[in-house]
Amino acid sequence: MSEPVADIAVIGLAVMGQNLILNMNDNGFTVCAFNRTVSKVDEFLANEAKGTNIVGAHSIAEMCSKLKKPRRIMMLVKAGEAVDAMIEQIVPHLEPGDIVIDGGNSEYHDSNRRAEELAKKGFHFVGCGVSGGEEGARYGPSLMPGGSEAAWPHLKQIFQKIAAKAEGEPCCDWVGKAGSGHFVKMVHNGIEYGDMQLIAEACDLLRKAAGLDYDQMAEVMDTWNKGELDSFLIEITANILRFKDENGKHVLPQIRDAAGQKGTGKWTCFAALDYGIPVTLIGEAVFARCLSALKDERVEASKRLPRPNVDASKIIPDKHAFIHKISKALYASKIVSYAQGFMLLREASQQFKWDLNFGAIALMWRGGCIIRSRFLGDIKKAFDKNPALSNLLLDDFFTKAISEATDSWREVVASAVRLGIPVPAFSTALAFYDGYSNEVVPANVIQAQRDYFGAHTYELLSAPGKWVHTNWTGHGGRVTSNAYQA
Repeated sequence: MSEPVADIAVIGLAVMGQNLILNMNDNGFTVCAFNRTVSKVDEFLANEAKGTNIVGAHSIAEMCSKLKKPRRIMMLVKAGEAVDAMIEQIVPHLEPGDIVIDGGNSEYHDSNRRAEELAKKGFHFVGCGVSGGEEGARYGPSLMPGGSEAAWPHLKQIFQKIAAKAEGEPCCDWVGKAGSGHFVKMVHNGIEYGDMQLIAEACDLLRKAAGLDYDQMAEVMDTWNKGELDSFLIEITANILRFKDENGKHVLPQIRDAAGQKGTGKWTCFAALDYGIPVTLIGEAVFARCLSALKDERVEASKRLPRPNVDASKIIPDKHAFIHKISKALYASKIVSYAQGFMLLREASQQFKWDLNFGAIALMWRGGCIIRSRFLGDIKKAFDKNPALSNLLLDDFFTKAISEATDSWREVVASAVRLGIPVPAFSTALAFYDGYSNEVVPANVIQAQRDYFGAHTYELLSAPGKWVHTNWTGHGGRVTSNAYQA
């Protein structure tokens, strides 16, 4: 048997796996690399890992024999059946107290199940969200570990050393029990969908409403990135806008306007529906990608359906002032998006008794990950000040920020509607804000309709909790429906 020399094993030698291994090696940890196609192990050791302390294994048995105890094994394989299959192969070589880490984009229900199944066998399971892409994995990702808390003392030093740092603090902390790490990563990805859609809509407004060219748009993004909108996604969008091909032509307008997706945005929407949380902006961001995919239909529709025939200069007389208003609308919409995301995290925390630390989560996202931004520091401060904060919009900082942006926000959405420029994320954020800030909404009409056609009953304002039924037609009876309450 091999001498146990490795601090941790990583299974999966695609881009993320290789870069995480190199990151761990740089930080003084000995890593054992394994891949289902074992020839990749030899290739990795002969090339990217040459001259390092990284060791390889050609079988799971060999890999486990090279690991110090408790064994720490991190999988970076495709979510779903591949994870279960790999765990099944690993388990016979483990001893009680060993730790299995899933660093892929797994669905949180799967992580809940795996944590429970492995605990029954005496093993610790950790579902760890990893964000930051190829560069983040290599030089400092955001890590969101959750699962068996007994595993954390054995992982903390490794994970916090390799993680990105924000203001000197590692963008990694213990999230909570079972599938909480993957749930937090799922919400991160959902917010990422929202951020990307909001920035895309801002670009559309800069081009179609303000009439800027791509270099001018890039300059605007550069300016925004020096203020409250400072973020990784704004930074890379500026680079994308000014990028030209070998013929000196901008690349962006040559890209087909049909966005892809891998599913985590949809998962966030499913969870929001399951728990009754109105995460409307992420939902619109997902649907916007679905609509973009109907490219051929949109081309045909653009030729046949009437469009607004208005002069943009009459609606937007001051182009420079309007550009500033777009930035305020983007900031206000972004606040709503994050408020919705943290509403979902709070509900899941209560449902599963995860006891999530929302300030710590904001710090984990402050660096390394795709949604990293200055803005997350303000979110951390809000939750540090009031850990029981029910909604970010109710924090003094964000209430003030929204109040300063609201007129611009409304003008931008109204102008977009008049010009026929689709802004689903901007407008749904505003609709949520107006709904959330209204004491009375027309849901009483819906309750009356439900009671009228289905005897579903309703509550009176004077007696909440007491359900009553009205015989609206004079022909109905006293029997009510208790099939569901929507």
